[in-house]
Amino acid sequence: MQKRNATVAVIGAGDFIGSEIARKFASEGFTVFAGRRNGAKLEPLVKEIEAAGGEIHARSLDARNEEEVVSFLEDADKHAPLEVCIFNVGANVNFRILDTTERVFRKVWEMACYSGFLAGREAARLMLPRGKGNIFFTGATASLRGGSGYAAFASAKFGLRAVAQSMARELGPKNIHVAHLIIDSGVDTEWVRQRRLEALGTGALDNPDLLMPPSSVAESYWLLYRQPRSAWTFELEIRPFGEKW
Repeated sequence: MQKRNATVAVIGAGDFIGSEIARKFASEGFTVFAGRRNGAKLEPLVKEIEAAGGEIHARSLDARNEEEVVSFLEDADKHAPLEVCIFNVGANVNFRILDTTERVFRKVWEMACYSGFLAGREAARLMLPRGKGNIFFTGATASLRGGSGYAAFASAKFGLRAVAQSMARELGPKNIHVAHLIIDSGVDTEWVRQRRLEALGTGALDNPDLLMPPSSVAESYWLLYRQPRSAWTFELEIRPFGEKW
């Protein structure tokens, strides 16, 4: 592993996609700054990355809190130049419209849209003086269409996509790559597996090609990072080959 003088900040470093992103970039020599609501849950990931010779700094982070986001990204940038910021906070909930409370709707928006704005703005503030950087956002099927029971989630993901699109148009000419990654499938996590079993019965998991491995998402982010600036992608849709769409 060749060490880089650069950091990647992963906001929303959960057990699956976020952790795989951290592993991938650490294996490529980046210093990783990983944040999630309960930082103690990052201890196994820290041990794994350090055992492999990588460097990771993990902490508890409320991505809805402006001061915490500012501090987290500034600390990452002080350690080594912040080269990549990946916003990966999830807020996938399903409620019938009459069961969607004001609190649920507001909280989902704060988690999936507002906190993405904070992360993107602060990353841009640090990258602009150097004239380079990468800011990536995790989207979902709900970024493109609102499904039954997903009014809160889809509206927040629609909003995040708009934030990313506006940032890409403003920052692209300043040599900052802003991209939105749409995961148009279920990701292979314990929560998704349980949801599929409840909805579709015992045969729901028979076809392994219908769920996306979190490592494949991480590889897609690496692909975006590696793109030459003469051919940047703003929006990348990914789905397993067995997925109907």
